[in-house]
Amino acid sequence: MTLWMELEQDGFEQLVWCRDRESDLTAFIAIHSTKRGPALGGCRLWPYPHEEAAVQDAMRLARSMTYKAAAAELSYGGGKAVVIGRVGDHGNAKRFEALGRFIDRLNGAYWTGVDVGTTAVDMDHVALHTPYVTDTTGSLGGTGDWTADMTAYGVYEGIQVSAQRTFGSRALAGRTIAVQGLGKVGWALCRYLHRAGAQLIVTDLSVSLVEQAVREFNALPVAPDRVYDAACEIFAPCALGGVIHEGTIDRLKCRIVAGSANNQLRDPSFALALKQQNIMYAPDYVINAGGVIATAAELDGEGTFRTRSRVKRIGRTLDAIYTESARSNGTTTQAADDFAELRM
Repeated sequence: MTLWMELEQDGFEQLVWCRDRESDLTAFIAIHSTKRGPALGGCRLWPYPHEEAAVQDAMRLARSMTYKAAAAELSYGGGKAVVIGRVGDHGNAKRFEALGRFIDRLNGAYWTGVDVGTTAVDMDHVALHTPYVTDTTGSLGGTGDWTADMTAYGVYEGIQVSAQRTFGSRALAGRTIAVQGLGKVGWALCRYLHRAGAQLIVTDLSVSLVEQAVREFNALPVAPDRVYDAACEIFAPCALGGVIHEGTIDRLKCRIVAGSANNQLRDPSFALALKQQNIMYAPDYVINAGGVIATAAELDGEGTFRTRSRVKRIGRTLDAIYTESARSNGTTTQAADDFAELRM
């Protein structure tokens, strides 16, 4: 299937190649849908091996943002920007300024913000050339770890609902939960789970973060390639996507997969494989919607209390999806897609 056929099949509205020789910017902006409103989606900075990999990532993430916003019943669509590069590269400031000029030409069809690899300072550079940017310095989204905390809070609510469905109780005290990835969201989730009394198993490529989690959360460390074998009740993928596949599903010892990572299933068919293993899967774009809910709330002029209330509703949405999945005897991902598409 060609790229153009894929864009047509998945209903994309725009794919913008952003190339600025002066700043050495190479980026892509994928706008999946603006049917419900302007497309929201952060800007990712990543050392993609080639442009095709960057395009595919932008497309996957943009489509997920559309479904995420619709499932959260936000008046926004889905998009994503990806910049090819590394954190700390000389010249990144100029690249983000150039990206701002490209975003501005879209006249508000797409709003960007922070994502993996980007910071509020990067968004400040984007904002020099366009107003269609969130998470700048001094904004709610650009203050501390607010967006990450809201994402983690939504995952925490979703884990409790999943536990109720699987174990008959929302209580997490004494439950063993393996958290893969100790970035901002994974760390914040560990904090929520630890306060709830869960026994944590943690892994990350950063040895120092793992050691800190062991000290602060009384967590048990495990090597990154062994986390799938960990004896746990809940597995929370909070790193990059694609971790659920034919090489990991049979190794899982958990009853629930519920985490913050985007596109956790390497292929949609693995949702059925999890179901056949009697593992409940919390669709990632539903449970990790706290960040985009927080961004939308800020754009809509809502404060922190109202935002937290909106994020808490993720649990209710996830429960409705579980109910429909049980009724239809289908996968939770199909039930989530149906739920989002009905609102699109």
